[in-house]
Amino acid sequence: MPARTPRSYPFQYNLRGRVRRTSPRSCSYCFESALNSPDRLCTTAEEPDVPADSCRPPPPQTAPPARGRGRVTGSGFGPARLRCRNYGKTLDFFLNSARAVLLVKMSYLINGVKHCSPMNQMHKVTGALFKACLLRNTWRIKEQQLKISRALSQLSSEKANSYNYVIVGAGSAGCVLANRLTEDPHSTVLLLEAGPKDTLLGSKRLLWKIHMPAALTYNLCDEKYNWYYHTTSQKHMDNRIMYWPRGRVWGGSSSLNAMVYIRGHAEDYNRWSREGAIGWDYDHCLPYFKKAQTHELGSDQYRGGKGPLYVSRGKTNHPLHQAFLDATQQAGYPFTDDMNGYQQEGFGWMDMTIHQGKRWSTASAYLHPALSRPNLSVTEKTLVTKILFQGTKSIGVEYVKNGQTEKAFASKEVILSGGAINSPQLLMLSGIGNADDLKKLGIPVVCHLPGVGQNLQDHLEVYVQHKCTKPITLYSAQKPVNMARIGLEWLWKFTGEGATAHLESGGFIRSQPGVPHPDIQFHFLPSQVIDHGRVASTMEAYQVHVGPMRSASVGWLKLKSADPKDHPIIEPNYMSAERDIWEFRQCVKLTREIFAQKAFEKFRGPEIQPGNNVQSDKEIDAFIRQKTDSAYHPSCTCKMGQPSDGTAVVDPQTKEKWNFTPLEKIGKEKKKSC
Repeated sequence: MPARTPRSYPFQYNLRGRVRRTSPRSCSYCFESALNSPDRLCTTAEEPDVPADSCRPPPPQTAPPARGRGRVTGSGFGPARLRCRNYGKTLDFFLNSARAVLLVKMSYLINGVKHCSPMNQMHKVTGALFKACLLRNTWRIKEQQLKISRALSQLSSEKANSYNYVIVGAGSAGCVLANRLTEDPHSTVLLLEAGPKDTLLGSKRLLWKIHMPAALTYNLCDEKYNWYYHTTSQKHMDNRIMYWPRGRVWGGSSSLNAMVYIRGHAEDYNRWSREGAIGWDYDHCLPYFKKAQTHELGSDQYRGGKGPLYVSRGKTNHPLHQAFLDATQQAGYPFTDDMNGYQQEGFGWMDMTIHQGKRWSTASAYLHPALSRPNLSVTEKTLVTKILFQGTKSIGVEYVKNGQTEKAFASKEVILSGGAINSPQLLMLSGIGNADDLKKLGIPVVCHLPGVGQNLQDHLEVYVQHKCTKPITLYSAQKPVNMARIGLEWLWKFTGEGATAHLESGGFIRSQPGVPHPDIQFHFLPSQVIDHGRVASTMEAYQVHVGPMRSASVGWLKLKSADPKDHPIIEPNYMSAERDIWEFRQCVKLTREIFAQKAFEKFRGPEIQPGNNVQSDKEIDAFIRQKTDSAYHPSCTCKMGQPSDGTAVVDPQTKEKWNFTPLEKIGKEKKKSC
């Protein structure tokens, strides 16, 4: 009787890492089953009279498994092959499979020794142990390679999202910074904006609501390009909740505003310098004003002629504007031919950021010319949720785009240019602000800086309105036929009534003798505005927007929650100072004097508001509390100052205020920590 061939283990592991059958007498069913039960060996196939695969159960009557991306078909080994087309997960799948194969292989190596003859057992044991150690070491190497690969992938991702500068907010300041910083080809800049682009398919015509100057009220009433903020109930203004539009689009509020270009009074900048903002006096600022500007009337001592920001004068020559300027001179006020020149007092024609009939925002002036630079990256619809810190040094930001949370890193600086609301909000969300307020919301404190969000100031204004006796106001422009005509002319040639914001004249005067410099501002409009333009005018009328320039009332803003999507609590504290009421009373009285001049005789109809029945100081004060609204000029929530100023947030170089004190000391010392 012939000797039986010693039984060998049924498969080997070749150099390519694949399992193959070696025993022709083991059935494929038992071979596959052994993957799940390594101790099971096929015995039926060893018997000469039993056909191979006779132990396989009958196959179920089902459709064949579907093949496709990311699906595994077949048993995984043996005659049925593994198919995985999700290439991004191939390495992880291989390592998991290799782990299972290693366990199976080691089991078969040991089981194989049991079936060897005594003469070969030592050789088999040595070989089995060597192969087991080899497989185990191979697995460990693969595991280390995976960890290294993942670490390198993370480093590569951080490097891809690393820049010299990260700017938060593509608004009035952010667009300028992005342009100026990328003039150095070795500086890389990422500009992040929460709102959309200011063009559609690269066209300004397709987004005429932004770029047609006369259409400015559309976006003041639309949340698409507008944060649409509201204040708290104002107890000094009949508990009214005030509407605060702010730009959320490339260009920020320079893409929504009325396009009047006015610098601060020289004495304002000099006062800043005296109070500790070294280098911010008027003489130091003027060269930069000129560098930014190209005035259509040419350059002089105060105007620039080679800058990216185009400035022009109104082109309508509207008779009501001329009547207003004539009336101001009849009332005894001087005429000034340049509101941004030597004499910033009196009345005259306003400079406007309008170029060739289009709004000339900072996005138009600074951002679009720089978009082709390879060292500038600009995003849209990207909400920055947190500043990232390494210790107390800012190293980047976290943001959400398309529902995904991502990070960007800055090797030099993170620059906040979100404006008077969004910049302090982001600081507080990141742990910089009043420590007690942050702890209440569960926000980890990085720096106790109580001035963040404090010192909030704004311009208020009231509308003094008259009916017009002649049909020459903008009331007729609201008719559908005229709107179509005006719109088509602008779309075709960028000219006509759509090419101006119509706030073409105004001025600055003193509320009383002895005031060091003008403290009341005027803008004239040959139309009637109701509820920020959200309600259409109902009659032929004209109005003056008038209000104090340096209100004594000061407010604050705080976080409502730790959710970046929640609007903060805005408390401007309007009319909390008694002097503000007195100044507004003066505004109404001085405007009435101007409208009473001879120049308005042929246009002047009844007074719409305050109305002829409002005459006493008490009646005027009541009107002011009922009708005054924001002029959309919030500021001062990240105050600049010296170390001795406990409310300052940044130093005169606009960097974070000095050095952060280690956080461990904040809770103990309760002192100014940065």
